[in-house]
Amino acid sequence: MEYFMGLRAPALGAGAGRNYTDFNYVSNLVTLLFQTNGNSYEHVWPDMEFGWRIVLGSLIGFFGAAFGSVGGVGGGGIYVPMLTLIVGFDAKSSTAISKCMIMGAAASTVYYNLKLRHPTLDMPIIDYDLALLIQPMLMLGISLGVIFNVIFPDWLVTVLLIVLFIGTSTKAFLKGVETWNKETILLKESAKRAESKVDDVEYRALPSEPGESASNNAKELLDPEVPILENVCWKEFGLLMFVWLAFLVLQVTKNYTSTCSTWYWVLNLLQIPVSLGVSGYEAVSLYQGRRTISSKAEGTNWKVNQLVLYCMMGVVAGIVGGLLGLGGGFIMGPLFLELGIPPQVSSATATFAMTFSSSMSVVEYYLLKRFPIPYAVYFIAVATVAAWAGQHVVRKLIHHMGRASLIIFILAFTIFVSAISLGGVGISNMVLKIQNHEYMGFEDLCKYDV
Repeated sequence: MEYFMGLRAPALGAGAGRNYTDFNYVSNLVTLLFQTNGNSYEHVWPDMEFGWRIVLGSLIGFFGAAFGSVGGVGGGGIYVPMLTLIVGFDAKSSTAISKCMIMGAAASTVYYNLKLRHPTLDMPIIDYDLALLIQPMLMLGISLGVIFNVIFPDWLVTVLLIVLFIGTSTKAFLKGVETWNKETILLKESAKRAESKVDDVEYRALPSEPGESASNNAKELLDPEVPILENVCWKEFGLLMFVWLAFLVLQVTKNYTSTCSTWYWVLNLLQIPVSLGVSGYEAVSLYQGRRTISSKAEGTNWKVNQLVLYCMMGVVAGIVGGLLGLGGGFIMGPLFLELGIPPQVSSATATFAMTFSSSMSVVEYYLLKRFPIPYAVYFIAVATVAAWAGQHVVRKLIHHMGRASLIIFILAFTIFVSAISLGGVGISNMVLKIQNHEYMGFEDLCKYDV
């Protein structure tokens, strides 16, 4: 192929000629990886027929959705390799169907969580103020991620994925160990109180703050489940729906413009004031003390650089989600835990925000004609059932064991498995393309043909 055809080496010594050849090979490899004038994408959609592929894929998807929904990460790191290696979709179509599955699992999980209260405070298990700060920026990041999904070569996506996921899974695991140790201390204290009959109140797991007693500042909730409408904060929910509808209108309208035309970029840029407006409103309210993220701590003095950092992390989570077909929870989950948010609330809030972002990704990928509808509907159903089952089983385990740190370990495990599976598939494809001298450069967005 012409990508590896080097210039004729000049008549130099043997050592110099060998060095020149080595340099020429590296130069041509760099040229191959960073070309921008090619277009190698052709979707591969297998026929939908009953067989071992769809059965095995359904089983893996079921367990991926169950674990992903509990950890608040969506499970996309398991869906994408399954759809690529087992069912037989191409990588980018797998990314799109993965988003469909994340949407189904997230919707099921949110419905389940809307009946639950905070483990230690008298409030919903979903922290609406935290969602309002992050979700608009997450939506903006999703739009950027979908564009990058078209442009970026697979090798670059693989490198970013491995670095990001190994780091976040390690951080989450260490947080899980820390929480487990604190829960062990609380359980021993609770057992001593029970033996001395000083306190006969049933132990409740998960302190709202590190080192804080589970019963401190906590309200004993007699009814673990309440009507759904009682757990909806309508003002915050209305603002989140406004962001979603605004993005939906912009995306549908953009579909009727030519790619890279003036109106195409105008409609893309209009997403910025929508996101900044809503997240900025919440950030200013937190800074001035008019609103508070109750799950973190009452009376928290927010700094400007903190609020900007969290908003930017929302954008990063969205970019990762749109680019890789994953849930933004891979970033939001560890971030919320670092903020001191209890694991149950972290998982529920991340999943709540992902419901909006993943559904918008599905709309964008549908407009790009990235997935076959029958397959998408089937796997959405699988993920929906699996997510509800996973939530139900893990909630029973937490209640029985008194250890909410199980959620953190599931989060770390899911991220780590995703890093291994997606990273392994990506490296394998990258090596194969290099051996076959296939195009590995950046795609041209303006020449993309759906």
